[in-house]
Amino acid sequence: MDTAVRSVTQADPIPLGVAQARRSRQGVVAWGANRVTVGGDAPVRVQSMTNTDTADAIGTAIQVKELAQAGSELVRITVNNDEAAAAVPHIREQLDRMGIAVPLIGDFHYNGHKLLTDHPACAEALSKYRINPGNVGKGEKGDRQFAQMVEIAARHDKPVRIGVNWGSLDQELLARLMDDNSRRAEPWEARQVMYEALITSALESARKAEEIGLRREQVMLSCKVSGVQDLIAVYQELARRCDNPLHLGLTEAGMGTKGTVASAAALSVLLQQGIGDTIRVSLTPQPGEARTQEVVIASEILQALGLRVFVPSVTACPGCGRTTSTTFQELAKQIDDYLRASMPLWRSRYPGVEGLKVAVMGCIVNGPGESKHADIGISLPGTGEAPAAPVFIDGQKAMTLRGEGIAAEFQQIVETTSRRGSAPRTEQWGPDGPPLGPVPHAQDPWQKN
Repeated sequence: MDTAVRSVTQADPIPLGVAQARRSRQGVVAWGANRVTVGGDAPVRVQSMTNTDTADAIGTAIQVKELAQAGSELVRITVNNDEAAAAVPHIREQLDRMGIAVPLIGDFHYNGHKLLTDHPACAEALSKYRINPGNVGKGEKGDRQFAQMVEIAARHDKPVRIGVNWGSLDQELLARLMDDNSRRAEPWEARQVMYEALITSALESARKAEEIGLRREQVMLSCKVSGVQDLIAVYQELARRCDNPLHLGLTEAGMGTKGTVASAAALSVLLQQGIGDTIRVSLTPQPGEARTQEVVIASEILQALGLRVFVPSVTACPGCGRTTSTTFQELAKQIDDYLRASMPLWRSRYPGVEGLKVAVMGCIVNGPGESKHADIGISLPGTGEAPAAPVFIDGQKAMTLRGEGIAAEFQQIVETTSRRGSAPRTEQWGPDGPPLGPVPHAQDPWQKN
């Protein structure tokens, strides 16, 4: 018997495709009543970073709001000088006035010990501090300045992220490990020594932070590099050696498609292995592109892996010679943009709406089948097909749309379907379908065709 073809009655089931679980310790990044758990059994969190001048409190608060509304659960801001540190409490105040309770993370390099000491209101307004052990200073001076930052964090009960980056790695540590490597019978490759230096820097700094007074779950770690395979190798080993919450991100991922693909490739491998408790996509924005794009991509990565659900998903075919019209492409984009723009309101108004699945298909080949698998789907006519678009709801054909108003009619049907939220459909729907109001350009829309 051909072993490639098995009897269903005799074979063991194929394992379900699910991400592995790594149980790290659970930290909390909070502002007021908004407590964002990171690690443990918490969902993988999305975070982002502003690119405004932090000294511009109004401009920074506006961008933080945009990032939070796009789905960022934590937002990091640069705190690089006295003006920026003095502005942080005002940024926090502006956000509170706007009803945006997203926790703020202060990103410190070189002078964080001084800024946190000289601006206690800044230390209090931030919910978490990012510390780079590679640029807090050298030798005993660096140890003192690192300790000073951690002591302030412990005093205010704030978590920290020990953020190691291979672009600013502690050179004394790297030189020490290189010397050790030269004495090995079989020396490691230089890149392997670099991996070890990144991990050692993170773990040694984490141990010092605990000795100074932070709890282990308050010390989150990251070891960022810009190569996909390097990131995977480093985090696999880091996860093996510690149970601290881990922040994932490919540093300096790049612009556009390159940055998106590289981040998705690296983060997806690690997340599938259960590695990573919070992620950031370090995307260089295209000229004129919104900063929120990095939040959209991070959310899409988690949703594609089945780890989180943020917005209704829109399935659309890629198109071929059967679909020479651009109608289905335009409709798919229109529906996707419409759903994403509606989510800030819908998320609170229609609980569970983010799980909605919409299909916009371009011809008869896969259109009806894909549409039946979605909560709501439309199969548009392909080239040479009859000018009719059957609509499927919950796997059943509900109507056929015709004429010039197909896009507007389908959008209204999608919105009506979204109102069901997570409640059982039989509780919200009447015997003839969902409570749809008048649909323009359609006669008896719930009549089976």
